[in-house]
Amino acid sequence: MEKENTYYGVKEIARRANVSIATVDRVLHNRSGVSEKTKKKINDIIKELDYQPNILASRLASKKIISLAVLIPRVSEETDFWEAPMKGITRADSEIKKYGIQVTTFYFDLNDPASFNEQAAAILDGHFKGVLLAPSFIEESRKFIRSCREKKIPFVFIDSDVPDEDNLCYIGPHLFQSGYVGAKLSTYRLKEKHKVAVVNISKESDSYNYLQIEEGFRSYFKDHNLPIEIIRIDIKDTDSLSVTRDLTRALHEHGDIEAIFVTNSRVFSVAAFLEKTQRSDISLIGYDYLKENITYLNKELIDFLICHKPEEQGYRGLMALYQTLVLGAPVEKTHFMPIDIVTKENQAFYQN
Repeated sequence: MEKENTYYGVKEIARRANVSIATVDRVLHNRSGVSEKTKKKINDIIKELDYQPNILASRLASKKIISLAVLIPRVSEETDFWEAPMKGITRADSEIKKYGIQVTTFYFDLNDPASFNEQAAAILDGHFKGVLLAPSFIEESRKFIRSCREKKIPFVFIDSDVPDEDNLCYIGPHLFQSGYVGAKLSTYRLKEKHKVAVVNISKESDSYNYLQIEEGFRSYFKDHNLPIEIIRIDIKDTDSLSVTRDLTRALHEHGDIEAIFVTNSRVFSVAAFLEKTQRSDISLIGYDYLKENITYLNKELIDFLICHKPEEQGYRGLMALYQTLVLGAPVEKTHFMPIDIVTKENQAFYQN
């Protein structure tokens, strides 16, 4: 059984290092035939994973189940963003379940804080040893994680952060820097009027995360002494009719807007509006490698998409709980994901 477990660990190291299992085996047993560069890469991954086959073998022998909970938004007609983190979570689950890890996923509605509370209560009524959480509703999340702390349940944040909470770790974008990059991209087609809009399409438009992104966006123009007027547009109702209504009103009041920066994955709904109103003169920047977004990117109605590897966030988040609860190994408190820029020209080659 230990041999089977060791092979499984080597397989994951090989996958991450993009080398053969035999190459990893040579490094583990200090045999020749591996370049120093590859050896260092493999050893760094071994260190990162805190690879300890004896501990894993002990887990297999104990047959004790460790239950983990995942609390994330469900995929909806408005956005399929959460398909990607769920793929990462499923991938991690498939790797760790043979070691007695049982993962249960609880879904909530992004438009309904009450559904978050309901699912959070179900988790607290269970016997879970760790929680992977997308804290989309800040106040509701704070209440939930207070209860987690009382029960001594470690929790990991992905995609969004909640400041000043004793989370095990945060895996996601550097929100301020992400907004900063968005601002730089928005100058791509600016001409002379220098008026841009920040569009928040969310019931939680005043949350910490959106405020951090917007602060980064505004800071870019301030740091570069660019004379620019920034219009903030908050769209609380996220259905297409509401988006159309609010954007129509905003562009009627500010017809000289040259660029729009959307602070989340719903940028496709703004692109649909610009297509319908024939406003291809407005550049559009937003987030996430979604099917709808790629469609409008290819139509050149979206200029740039900023992406943060959401599948990897889900994978790393669940593995952080596993590493802590099973291996007893420390995890990085904050792991910032890359800030990738996807365009029409490179989107076909991008891996989310």
